[in-house]
Amino acid sequence: MNPKFKLEYKDKLSNARACTIKTSHGEISTPVFMPVGTQGTVKGVHQRELKDEIKADIILGNTYHLYLRPGIEIIEKAGGLHKFINWKKNILTDSGGYQVYSLANNRKITEEGVQFKSHIDGSKHFFSPESAIDIQKSIGADIIMAFDECPPYPCDYSYAKNSMNLTHRWLDRCIDQFNNTPPKHGYEQIFFPIVQGSTYKDLREQSAEFITSKNCFGNAIGGLSVGEPHDEMYEMTSVVCKILPEDKPRYLMGVGTPANLLENIALGIDMFDCVMPTRNGRNGMLFTSEGVINIKNKKWEYDYSILDDNGTTWVDKTYSKSYLRHLFTVNEMLGRQIASIHNLGFYCFLMSEARKKIIEGDFLNWKNKMVKKLTNRL
Repeated sequence: MNPKFKLEYKDKLSNARACTIKTSHGEISTPVFMPVGTQGTVKGVHQRELKDEIKADIILGNTYHLYLRPGIEIIEKAGGLHKFINWKKNILTDSGGYQVYSLANNRKITEEGVQFKSHIDGSKHFFSPESAIDIQKSIGADIIMAFDECPPYPCDYSYAKNSMNLTHRWLDRCIDQFNNTPPKHGYEQIFFPIVQGSTYKDLREQSAEFITSKNCFGNAIGGLSVGEPHDEMYEMTSVVCKILPEDKPRYLMGVGTPANLLENIALGIDMFDCVMPTRNGRNGMLFTSEGVINIKNKKWEYDYSILDDNGTTWVDKTYSKSYLRHLFTVNEMLGRQIASIHNLGFYCFLMSEARKKIIEGDFLNWKNKMVKKLTNRL
């Protein structure tokens, strides 16, 4: 099956879009949030819940972590990550570039690639643009990401420019490797390059033009949500979306809060991923359509109402706030699971509502009202 992309609806008052991406593992309706399954699992969440409750069309796998454990040979012999974890829908893999960024004290970047030390045992490993593509093909990703360097924030102009140019040179090597090696596991695989350039407008414009010229299936924006103010994120996203072609999906990597998602949808982004719903959930933070709940607060101790009147997953109507607070108080793992399922369900619900409002022609008005509520502390 050849992957396909269809732009179905455009909002008249913003740059929000509703699209469909079709791959060998099914359709993805956008805007879409992709739960992060770093090590072959979305932490604390069964695949059945991802499919039936959270209604995720696509999840992420992490190239760096899967390469180290369980190792590519085990995944390949299983028939790819889909079969290994029993997930029949779509998978996107990052390239390992972000882990290179996060391992600043344990890696060395050269023209050829990156030498890094494992965070597990200190053993030395090397990723090149070519090996990053090969590893992702072996993992069996439907969507494969380019190997890039993600600059830190803040960084000076010369660092950001050199980093962007290195990412562009690596991209050419990624494309050659992707095009000149067959897909694995018997189905088509898609490739996305990544726009870099830190928070410098001219660099972002140069990078977006360069990435657009490669005419890949879709395009991603990296290097944001790494500590910069939200206004700078939105400015850079807006700059890039004006250049990236309309007839290809746009993926903003590693973003973000529910309000971040809605604001970036308004700027023209289709795809998102972030560890926030699960990571914050494991720490007792629940995102809801009325605002944010810190379930550890004493105010919920005698609150026997259900978790979320507007919730879409089974946990929202099954458990009370008092009970969930108790689970966190006694450090019971079930509490972290419940919060993770709720938050992922909410994120995916938010995306489906955004799509519905785009189709109905009322997205901007709805978005502005929702953003105000999403930042409430309940």
